[in-house]
Amino acid sequence: MKGTVYSTTGKELRAIDLDDAVFGLPVNEDVIWYAINNELANRRLGTASTKDRGEVHGSNTKPYKQKGTGRARRGDKKSPLLVGGGVIFGPRLRDFSYAMPKKAKRLALKTILSLKAQSGMLQFVENLAVESGKTKDLASVLKNFGENERTVIVLDDNEEGRLEKNRLIKQAGRNIPTVNFLSYNNLAAHTLFYGRRILVQESVAAKLSGFYGEEACS
Repeated sequence: MKGTVYSTTGKELRAIDLDDAVFGLPVNEDVIWYAINNELANRRLGTASTKDRGEVHGSNTKPYKQKGTGRARRGDKKSPLLVGGGVIFGPRLRDFSYAMPKKAKRLALKTILSLKAQSGMLQFVENLAVESGKTKDLASVLKNFGENERTVIVLDDNEEGRLEKNRLIKQAGRNIPTVNFLSYNNLAAHTLFYGRRILVQESVAAKLSGFYGEEACS
């Protein structure tokens, strides 16, 4: 499969070869759905909690005597039927996270990369950097690839000499709500799938193939 490398001005520079095992797979909707739901479940805090009648602060005595009042029988003041009492079947602290098989997770990410590449949303950019670290400079670069679209920028945070450049480009993108940053070896299915435009540093193309390709998974 072929991909196109662009300059930061949006000009087409050259074509590059892409690994079909990463960028040329058929779309697998089931595994994408599984991966996205797994990430959303792992993000849930599960901190909603209520107190039952055994946890509510109050007296254990009956509010009034059993007979002779003409009123309904009451056990104690913490009854769920009374104001200020416990809650019946209310939410409790819960951990929603669960593990997903590594091979399925990798397949989902490769499928999303293939989907974006085949639909023309995946673009490789030469020397993608913002030396000034200013938002307006990054905004001017993004404008060359389309405006007001949810953009995902894939960086290489492990490459020597790129750490400072990546820090500056992330700094420039902090005030742009439609921009997200991902590292090639720590992609997020939800962020990647809902990105309308995926900008990848040119040097990352080969590393994506090496990290998610068949040889790396074997």
